Amino acid sequence: MKRLLLFPVFLSLLSTPALATSSFSRQWKTDFLGEDADPDFVKTARRAGCYVCHVKGHPDKKKARNEYGKAVYEFLDMETYSRDYIKANPEKAAKEISEGFKKAGEKLSSSGEKFSDKLEVGKLPAEDAGL
Repeated sequence: MKRLLLFPVFLSLLSTPALATSSFSRQWKTDFLGEDADPDFVKTARRAGCYVCHVKGHPDKKKARNEYGKAVYEFLDMETYSRDYIKANPEKAAKEISEGFKKAGEKLSSSGEKFSDKLEVGKLPAEDAGL
């Protein structure tokens, strides 16, 4: 019986980071896969999914960030964007997340191009995503 009662508590502990991550993903799609985005890029980015920021095939996918994911993480920390914060300040959180993406976009990828320049021409930002 105790195990049954502890299970929902355990699940709630796991859900907070997922909310921040899904908020980041949703906002990234809003910012970069909007109506004016190239349809081929939209298809490529949707197929890449989590691997826009993470490394495909890595055993610890959530912690293995590619070069773009590392740049984003410099400006956006999941712990800052808790479930309560996002629910209490949805517009502010969306604006802050977008700003983090803009700041990360100014960083250089290993190819020497800014991440934002790559995104503008319809390329995935990271060279080391394993895709």
